[in-house]
Amino acid sequence: MKTHRLWDIFCTVIDNHGDLGVCWRLTRQLLAQGQSVRLWVDDASALSWMAPDAHERPNLEVLAWTAASQSEVLSTLQSADVWIEAFGCTLPEAFVAHFVERAVATRQQQPAWINLEYLSAEDWVPRMHKMPSPVMSGPAKGWTKTFFYPGFTEGTGSLLRETDLLQRQQRFDRAAWRQQHAPGLAPDGLLISLFCYEPTALPQLLQQLVDTPHHLLVTPGRPLAAVQPTLTSMPVHPSWSALPYTDQNGFDEMLWACDLNFVRGEDSLVRALWSGQPFIWHIYPQDDNAHHDKLEAFLDWLQAPNSLRQAHRVWNGMDNTALPKLSADLLNTWTACVQAARARLLAQDDLCAQLLAFVQT
Repeated sequence: MKTHRLWDIFCTVIDNHGDLGVCWRLTRQLLAQGQSVRLWVDDASALSWMAPDAHERPNLEVLAWTAASQSEVLSTLQSADVWIEAFGCTLPEAFVAHFVERAVATRQQQPAWINLEYLSAEDWVPRMHKMPSPVMSGPAKGWTKTFFYPGFTEGTGSLLRETDLLQRQQRFDRAAWRQQHAPGLAPDGLLISLFCYEPTALPQLLQQLVDTPHHLLVTPGRPLAAVQPTLTSMPVHPSWSALPYTDQNGFDEMLWACDLNFVRGEDSLVRALWSGQPFIWHIYPQDDNAHHDKLEAFLDWLQAPNSLRQAHRVWNGMDNTALPKLSADLLNTWTACVQAARARLLAQDDLCAQLLAFVQT
C-alpha cells in the first residue's frame, strides 16, 4: 500500500514543452497515485494549454517560484516529505533555510531530497543513478541529496509512463483523427507531424515531401516559425497545415495518428517511444556539441538501422548528406525498431513507480 506523501517539485523553464512538460507529467502521475504535490515554477504560462485544469485539481498547488522566498508564504505551508529539483535547478535558499530550521526545531527527518536529472542513454548513467550527494555548505549543510537519473535500461530510473497509457492508445480512433486533421490525404499518403527547433535540413524535408503523397502537421511556436519562411523560397509547396496548441493527451494522439513524427527535446522523445510509431528526434543543441555523443548513445540503445541513424544525423546537423527517401518500406523498418525498443522499456518499472519506491525506503 502506498503511503500518502506531500511532494515539492521545483522547475525552472528553459523550454516550455520540455522541462515543464516532464514536471507536469510527473505531477499528474503522482496525483493519480494518491499523492499531493506543490509544483513551484518560474513560468507557468504554458500550463494554460498544456494542462488547462491544473489549478482546479485536488491535492495540487501550482505556486510561483518567487513565493518560495517569501517568509509569509513559507510560514503557512506544511513541511513536504519529498523535494525534487528538476533538471539541476537550485532550490531557493530561503525555502531551504526555513524548512531546515523547522526540521531542527521539531526534530523531523530531512525530506527525501532528489535531484531529478536529464535523460541520457550514455553508459555512465547507471553508475550515477541513486548516488548520494552530501550538502557541504549553506543552511542544509549535513543533509543529503540523491541523484535520480531517468534512462532506458535496467539500473536507471526508466521513463515516465501512465498506468493506463496502453489502454488509452488501444481505444484511440486513429482513422477518425486522421480524417479530421487531413481529410484530403490519399489512402497511401503519409501523415507526418513536425515538432522541432530550426534544423538546417528542414528545406530538404519540405522539398522531398512535394514529390510524396503526404500531409504535414506543423505544431505551433518554433516549428511553425521555421516552416513559414522556408516555404517562401519554394515554387511548389508541400501539403501542410498548422496545428493549435494542445494538452498532453492531445499531443499523444497526434503521435499515435501519424506515420512519422519529428520530435524535439526530452518529453516528446519519450512520448514518441511510447507511441510505437517511427520518429526522428531533434535533440536539444548544446554549444560544445556534447549533444552529439548523447544522440549517438541513444541511437546505439535504440539499435537503429543505418537509415534511421542517417536521418537523425542529418536532421541534427551532424551530417550534410541527404535525408533518406521516405517510403512505406523504410517506415516499416523504422517501426519495427521503435516497437522492439518500446517492448524493452515496458519490461521495466516506470520512473514514477521507482520514485515512489525510493521514497518509501
